[in-house]
Amino acid sequence: VTSAASARDHARSVVRESWDAPGRRASEEAVIDLLLVVSELVTNAIRHGGGIAGFEVDPTPEGLRLRVHDYSDVVPADAHGPGTLPPVHVGNGYGWPLVIRLARDIAIERRPEGGKTISALVPLAGPR
Repeated sequence: VTSAASARDHARSVVRESWDAPGRRASEEAVIDLLLVVSELVTNAIRHGGGIAGFEVDPTPEGLRLRVHDYSDVVPADAHGPGTLPPVHVGNGYGWPLVIRLARDIAIERRPEGGKTISALVPLAGPR
């Protein structure tokens, strides 16, 4: 994975090939939410994290667990915020609130070799 587009394609294929099953299908709305979170995390790794050091997608009973590895030790200032959108658009500031609103179990861990991993569970099952 080298771009947000390739990350979205990979996540979408994991939904189709590994998560969807007879009697269990991700709704179009859930997939759109997933793709927004993927785009934000990967774009942030590229723009602010020195690039993508790795990208993982693992199915869980609730949805998909994303892990985006980058090369920066800097934790985003809004990473643990309330998920409220900025009152005025100044070009930035919408990504993290969207991630916080759409994902669960968000964690940021430093990597032993440098950089960090941001992981998040994006629900695909249950009420939205």
